[in-house]
Amino acid sequence: MKTIGKYAVAATVTAMLACTASAVPASAEVLKFVSWQKDEKGIGDWWGSVIKEWEAKHPGNTIEWTKVERSAYSDTMTTLFAGGTPPDIVHLASFEFQTFANNGWLEDLGPWVEKTGLDLDGWSGQDICKFQDTTVCIMMLYYGTIFGYNEEMLKQAGVDVPTNYEEFLAAARATTKDLNGDGIVDQFGTGHETKGGGGQYIAEIASYLFDAGARFTSAEGEVTIDTPEMVEGLTRWKTVVKENLTPRDLSAGEVRKLFADGKIALKVDGPWIYSIMQQGAAKDKLKLASVPFDPPLGGSSNILAMPSEISEEKKQLVWDFIAIATSDKFQTSFATLAASTPPSPRADLTEAKAQIPHFHLMAQSQKAAAEHKIDRIPIGLEIQFNEFSKMIQEEAQRMIIEDLDPAAVAKTMHEKAEALQ
Repeated sequence: MKTIGKYAVAATVTAMLACTASAVPASAEVLKFVSWQKDEKGIGDWWGSVIKEWEAKHPGNTIEWTKVERSAYSDTMTTLFAGGTPPDIVHLASFEFQTFANNGWLEDLGPWVEKTGLDLDGWSGQDICKFQDTTVCIMMLYYGTIFGYNEEMLKQAGVDVPTNYEEFLAAARATTKDLNGDGIVDQFGTGHETKGGGGQYIAEIASYLFDAGARFTSAEGEVTIDTPEMVEGLTRWKTVVKENLTPRDLSAGEVRKLFADGKIALKVDGPWIYSIMQQGAAKDKLKLASVPFDPPLGGSSNILAMPSEISEEKKQLVWDFIAIATSDKFQTSFATLAASTPPSPRADLTEAKAQIPHFHLMAQSQKAAAEHKIDRIPIGLEIQFNEFSKMIQEEAQRMIIEDLDPAAVAKTMHEKAEALQ
């Protein structure tokens, strides 16, 4: 059923794009752009502004922007590429583009960078876009997480804003409550998506692992999962989920809305959470502080690329889109619209710092994550990351469902990771 669903989503996307293309004059170009961020407040608005700029500079040409949910995204994009109908503007998570590059589906952007003089010196996370010594993408976000909390909930529970894991766990336990006495938790201490794909699952669990000193691989790419640090990290994750300190089986959007509406007390998330907080019913009660995990979760998020098998004319149009998105103007607006730290070192952050009081927290977190070389993508497992992340998700879920010993789970994960290599 999962396979059928995957092809159904891809077929739907393909049909939508084909219908749009046939509705415009034959002389006009329609670039296909598929993204999971279309409806996300802040970042979605920024993408929309890039599209508007591109269309203004290319009269008569349009960009058809289609949304695919994050949980179905990788499978859908794989199906589109394998079927010879890839989107023209390739938007992928930074933990999944390697497979596409390994299949020869992504254009070498090195000549485009050189020809146009795009300065990527100091561009955050750009080294991750190197695949077998070839630049196959442009990094669009390297971020550090930020920490949101509901001030009223913490005061009612009699706990301070946590500054480390132990205090975080205590606060999460104190604010997890059955408010109406029906035996069902309806106010949660923290919130994690446990419904999405493997890559997102690793992002949710990673704070607990990294804070405990665990790493999936070493700097040389050797698997390092069967360690006391990983056992401790898995124990922390199991505790949070088994004690119902987080809601289960909800999408990332649903969890963020619960936090914004005052149903979750503590939320560690990316910079985009600020825009979501401003739209919630509890916005006046929500505050931001330094992440209570050391190091904070951070790293690469998403990339832009182009297919290798489209016409040269379309490649030029796609590069024009990338050039707009990476321009100083739009990297500067990225900071304000997306409320995130842009990858460009040349972005003017003056307005962002004036508009966003917590911008320094984001910059601090990003710097700390970068210094510790934090990223969801383990060195040595880049190409296998899709399979690896699914394996981690399945074994972690099995640990919780079957109440397994985290030490045994770490050993199993280690063996399966080595087998993938």
